[in-house]
Amino acid sequence: MTLAQRHPQKARPSLLLPAALGCLVALVGCAGYQIGNWSLYPADIKTVHVPMFQSASFRRNLAEWLTEAVVKEIELKTPYKVVGSPSADSILSGRLAGEGADLVVENRFDDPRAMEVDLVVEVRWMDRRSNQLSQGVVPLPPELVSVKAAGRLVPEVGHSVATAELEAVQDVAQRIVGMMEAPW
Repeated sequence: MTLAQRHPQKARPSLLLPAALGCLVALVGCAGYQIGNWSLYPADIKTVHVPMFQSASFRRNLAEWLTEAVVKEIELKTPYKVVGSPSADSILSGRLAGEGADLVVENRFDDPRAMEVDLVVEVRWMDRRSNQLSQGVVPLPPELVSVKAAGRLVPEVGHSVATAELEAVQDVAQRIVGMMEAPW
């Protein structure tokens, strides 16, 4: 019979001490790291106010679609809470500067077979506490940033101008929220 079998109380401390030290070292060594997508965004901002985007387009509801898509992307992919009050930590404002359609493919009778709907959006993310954009706090540059996206329109597949615009709006919203990430 071995010593561990005769005296089980004496064998346990020799195994528990290295395990406890290993856990302690692992916890202390990883104290500065963050896990998940929350670490991608500036931590000092908690709330964002997104007023209705302005529009220079004659298309109805395009600015409303864009504002709704940006709010949904912020809520889905960032740690920020979108609030209706302008007294939030930051304000993300934007203006639909232009939209158009480009012919990609046409048939021999000059009928469009594939088109792209283009959107150009100017955005500004302002830190309300300092009333300015700071490169260290909010990653967008101080001037308006122009974001562009396109949606594909193929009539034979059942696409319409509305579906192409919606695709472009969702792409622009994803790009805007992607730019909100903190620089590495």
